[in-house]
Amino acid sequence: MRLTVGQAVVRFLAAQRTERDGTEHRLIEGWFGIFGHGNVAGIGQALLEAELTEPGAVPYRQARNEQGMVHAAAGFARMRNRMSTLACTSSIGPGATNMVTGAALATVNRLPVLLLPGDVFATRVANPVLQELEDPRGFDVSVNDTLRPVSRFYDRIWRPQQLPAALLGAVRVLTDPAETGAVTLALPQDVQAEAYDFPEALFRPRVWHVPRTPPEPGALARAVALIRGAQRPLVVAGGGVIYAEATEALRAFAEATGIPVAETQAGKGSLSYDHPLSLGAVGATGTPGANEFAREADVVIGVGTRYSDFTTASRSAFADPEVRFVNVNIAAFDAAKHAGEAVVADARTALLALTGELSGFRTSTDYQERAARAAAAWDATVERAYHLGNAPLPAQSEVIGAVNDAAGPRDVVVCAAGSMPGDLHKLWRTRDPKGYHVEYGFSCMGYEIAGGLGVALAAPDREVFVMVGDGSYLMMAQELVTAVQERVKLIVVLVQNHGYASIGRLSESVGAQRFGTAYRYRDDDGRLGGGTLPVDLAANAASLGANVLRAGTAGELRAALAKARETHGVTVVHVDTDPLVDAPASDSWWDVPVAETSALDSVRAARAAYLDGKTTQRDYL
Repeated sequence: MRLTVGQAVVRFLAAQRTERDGTEHRLIEGWFGIFGHGNVAGIGQALLEAELTEPGAVPYRQARNEQGMVHAAAGFARMRNRMSTLACTSSIGPGATNMVTGAALATVNRLPVLLLPGDVFATRVANPVLQELEDPRGFDVSVNDTLRPVSRFYDRIWRPQQLPAALLGAVRVLTDPAETGAVTLALPQDVQAEAYDFPEALFRPRVWHVPRTPPEPGALARAVALIRGAQRPLVVAGGGVIYAEATEALRAFAEATGIPVAETQAGKGSLSYDHPLSLGAVGATGTPGANEFAREADVVIGVGTRYSDFTTASRSAFADPEVRFVNVNIAAFDAAKHAGEAVVADARTALLALTGELSGFRTSTDYQERAARAAAAWDATVERAYHLGNAPLPAQSEVIGAVNDAAGPRDVVVCAAGSMPGDLHKLWRTRDPKGYHVEYGFSCMGYEIAGGLGVALAAPDREVFVMVGDGSYLMMAQELVTAVQERVKLIVVLVQNHGYASIGRLSESVGAQRFGTAYRYRDDDGRLGGGTLPVDLAANAASLGANVLRAGTAGELRAALAKARETHGVTVVHVDTDPLVDAPASDSWWDVPVAETSALDSVRAARAAYLDGKTTQRDYL
């Protein structure tokens, strides 16, 4: 079949499917792109031809920023439990390097995204071409090499003959839950337009079966023995529980064994917030109850978690001197962490097997009742935080409460960096496994709106609430235009606190006195301590085509959210908040180094507190 490389890529990807539990999905459900001289004649021509030949089969959407389109693809993939994703095409040069941050986010979070950046001429006939980086070490280097360390699979297609193997290798990684992340195929612009006689078999429909890998019997037996010997076991549920659609298996496991469940950021929603064995968030942004049980746990059963420093409170959360770990994970790399008993398996399959093998085992009634009391006490704390009555501006916890109350059981909250993810982790009442979508693996400012667009595209039957601070909004709000163009329903809650609230709080905790964290004019002393900048982000959102509602109080916010639910298209709800009102504390610690010597009293005091926290840190060997 004689096709250009661009045409072959589009045709091949359209034929790929994934399958799990008997249900098939399209692997690549659409494309995002920004065209330039590096991809317009290759991938661009191929997408046009596909659209004209079979309208709707290969939907293409314009993006406004290459980083944003990768974020949207990651949000889409996460919402689809990694069974489907989107492809992203860019031109060479800055178009390609703009995708690096998005690729890193996808790989850190183990989310499949496919990147197809244009590249320099393979023939080198006109070097250096526009936007080419010349490297004196060799002519085979381009800016696309910056994508190598943040991609799980990377290849550059110098000749059409190389394409079939590269495509198959790329899709293998995209569909492997243990290996997945960003996948990059760099496509030299002349090669994209070059024709070749490809084998027809390459374009036949192909189904990639995603297995439910069972636990190895010996590993399962060792895990069961550890759990049976535990007095104070605790489950830490990570994102792998949700991606494996194992939430019902987790609930059955907890109810059969009486083992309480704490959740990571990615795992929030693994167990409904009102279940008596649900302790909620764990770690640096966790609940006091979950962290109390973590400190006392003698066996920690990590299911689908990579044990980030927030989950382990920088390795201070699990304080029992003899604590042991059972790690259920599809990736051996994660299963082996903390010298744990590694159960390399699909989360659902492993939980069902553990439930069966632990027949007759159950924690004490007192232990279960303690968990229920801790959960109830925290829920009462959440209720107070939701209705704090702070004046004149509402606290961030009141904004979260208003959004949570406005959201239905299946609706989705989307957030990423700043202070809000930590508050959401503690305070959001999750009722559906896909109802909580906070990107905290890479903690990437600017993810929120683009990621929310991806979520809305993946789940058009759910209301999507994007919560974004002014700092993140200023980094990347452009995909509001894409959402408007695509007529996507999206509610964006824009929290204005005139600075970096999270880093301001962190700066204060390390003695740096919130230096450089507020948006202020430069004053007569040369410092950024003057008046508040006259930035009107609501007007900016309106200029991008969004419906805009302004709220000054918690009551006005609740009314605006109700109106937004009834409004078609993109609605931005702008609300000013008080950045100095903290959410209820986690009774936890996070390792952020403090200057060892300083002339400032605030830094010396912070250093003393830091050294005290370091005494709780340990290796799990």
